[in-house]
Amino acid sequence: MAIRVLIADDHKVVRQGLRMFLQLDSEIEVVVEAENGAEAVERAGLFAPDVVLMDLLMPVMDGIEAIGIIRTRYPETEVVAMTSVLENAAVVGAVRAGAIGYLLKTTDADALCSAIRAAAAGQVQLAPEAAALLMREVRVPESPAVKGGGALTERETEILRELARGRANKEIAAELGIGEKTVKTHVSNILGKLGLQSRTQAALHAARMGLVGSAEIGGGARG
Repeated sequence: MAIRVLIADDHKVVRQGLRMFLQLDSEIEVVVEAENGAEAVERAGLFAPDVVLMDLLMPVMDGIEAIGIIRTRYPETEVVAMTSVLENAAVVGAVRAGAIGYLLKTTDADALCSAIRAAAAGQVQLAPEAAALLMREVRVPESPAVKGGGALTERETEILRELARGRANKEIAAELGIGEKTVKTHVSNILGKLGLQSRTQAALHAARMGLVGSAEIGGGARG
């Protein structure tokens, strides 16, 4: 089954270009477009995309606000932020809101498709520069206290470590000898306990806990 994608950008030519690139990949289907954040939120509810490509600077509602709403209302939908520059405030805002990835609009078509597939699989994939920036700037969780159910179990800690290394749920399941649905349940519990919105935040938290090195986040150590 193809990965269902929503493209949100206020520039029609950008949406058309992205659609053109993505249509070349048989594993990806662009199901709908949106020209502002409010429209993206509405259409995410109507079309249930697997992944949203979200521009950050848009009228009516900006991308960061829209990411937060989509991740709260539709947690099965992953969001990849897209922007023209690698800017601290934008990267930090997008990740805090719950984006699983962050791409520059100069990204080539192959890398874009790979990022969409990774997001759909729940994989955290950050360039070392982005990971380093986020490690400096993002403080998650804001309180060191673990929320809603106590400390992580040994299995949850194990899954958090693999998640931070950029493993997909399917890969984690195979490695640990458990079902993929069980991994998804554990990931959901991990996010709930830590008070986090996304796997990317969880990966950063894992690095702060010392479970992985910052260079390992998103598979950085694997090149």
